[in-house]
Amino acid sequence: MTAIKATSVIQENKSNAFVACPVTFVMERIGGYWKPIILFNLLTGTKRYSELKRSIPSITEKVLIQHLKQLETDGLIIRTSKPVIPPYVTYALSKQGKALRPVLYAMAEWAVSNGGRQSKQFQKQMADFPKA
Repeated sequence: MTAIKATSVIQENKSNAFVACPVTFVMERIGGYWKPIILFNLLTGTKRYSELKRSIPSITEKVLIQHLKQLETDGLIIRTSKPVIPPYVTYALSKQGKALRPVLYAMAEWAVSNGGRQSKQFQKQMADFPKA
């Protein structure tokens, strides 16, 4: 993987947007395709790595591991490991991660309102949305 040049125009523009815009701050933390899905799956409680992998079958192991590390670094999830063989690792939302529940709920409500033909299916799934 190539190093990111800290003095590049792109990095400067990104840091300016990061400071000036709260949405950019949030998107730096939860942006992308998989991070909101991982966070959504952790809303129901602590999960082991294998449970997360099963609940998101189309994600590759590499991407899941990368995103879990990024979410942990950003303080949105807590990784707990027990020194046993085989390793026993669990993931749970931190206090900051739990605070994203209303954001994820709003995203789901938006999908119901704007999902076109899928709106009815999304509406049925809202009944299963993890409670606070």
